[in-house]
Amino acid sequence: MIENHSLANELPEFKDEIHTLKMTDRHFQALFETYHKVDKEIHRIEEGVEISSEEYLDEIKKERLQLKDNLFKILRSTKSYS
Repeated sequence: MIENHSLANELPEFKDEIHTLKMTDRHFQALFETYHKVDKEIHRIEEGVEISSEEYLDEIKKERLQLKDNLFKILRSTKSYS
């Protein structure tokens, strides 16, 4: 079974912030779109829809992780903690 790595699934505690930043922050929006593009490509490879080398798959998984880390930093800086 292939895991769901959508940003909403990965960071559910930031659901409201993700929505707000997608609408108001162009940098966040660009990172978000790139994250989902890379995630979709990984899913297609893992499902066998696209063919890829293991090295390439590992490379884009690292890219997805780096994008998620960058998005998380932005989200964490905007979330108000009580």
